Amino acid sequence: MLENVIDHLACPVCRGELTLAARIVRCARGHVFDVARQGYVSLLTGSGGAGTADTPAMVAARERFLAEGHYAPLAERVAGLAAELVEDAGRKTSPAPEMPGTGPDLVVDAGAGTGYLLARVLDAVGGAGLAIDISKHAIKRAARAHPRVGAVVADVWRPLPVRDGRAALVLNAFAPRNGPEFARVLAPGGTLLVVTPAPGHLGGLVGGLGLLSVDEDKDRRLAAALSGHFTQIAEVRVETEMALDHEAVEAVVSMGPSAWHTDAAALRERIERLPERSMVPALFRITIWKGEDADIRS
Repeated sequence: MLENVIDHLACPVCRGELTLAARIVRCARGHVFDVARQGYVSLLTGSGGAGTADTPAMVAARERFLAEGHYAPLAERVAGLAAELVEDAGRKTSPAPEMPGTGPDLVVDAGAGTGYLLARVLDAVGGAGLAIDISKHAIKRAARAHPRVGAVVADVWRPLPVRDGRAALVLNAFAPRNGPEFARVLAPGGTLLVVTPAPGHLGGLVGGLGLLSVDEDKDRRLAAALSGHFTQIAEVRVETEMALDHEAVEAVVSMGPSAWHTDAAALRERIERLPERSMVPALFRITIWKGEDADIRS
């Protein structure tokens, strides 16, 4: 709910503090934003559309696929790491070291999609979660993903509608990376956790179905995007295998970037040629980053 995060939000127009009353979000200078009936607010301003925002079909496919638990091993690992990182941040920033976890309690998910990972992180760490995504169709789902989630439509490439130094953790999974803004919104001692697909993710489906493959240069581009703002302190690999029937194969293709480049009819025809159930690798790289000016000794 927006009540959980309103104190952390900033007006996208003037950067002033925001308040929430009667389904209206406003700042002291009179900039007003309506809360949608689903409970989210759009703080997306300026010209330009959401050209690569997830469509209703992509969001529905993601909901179906994730509900079947195929990415549960990833979610469990991310949640466990988040709990450790937030607790560590609490110990370092709390005036009472004997009370771990009493530091900043906000998790910002930049590019949250439907809020699947954020919900599981909040179950592990407590506190509030801010889901940010440019797709209003995804944010509608994220607003209902967890009782402590506040959901906002915004562009991760632009200045985030978040006040300075508010997040114990910034989560960024399969989404654009805005290094300067992630550094700005993190509290002292906070951490950035990034999830990307690893080479070989989805294995034989890539060639067999004509999907986009994971860029072999992705690691270098990730480091370049965060260079000057963050230093990587750890890396964790999650490798599992998924048993996917034809419907699940169609869902995993339709929920990701390949959906923009694949004809639906041609895709279904290719899927019908697959075995009734395919064993498909799910390979992920989790990297953990601290701000360049942070104490990264551990």
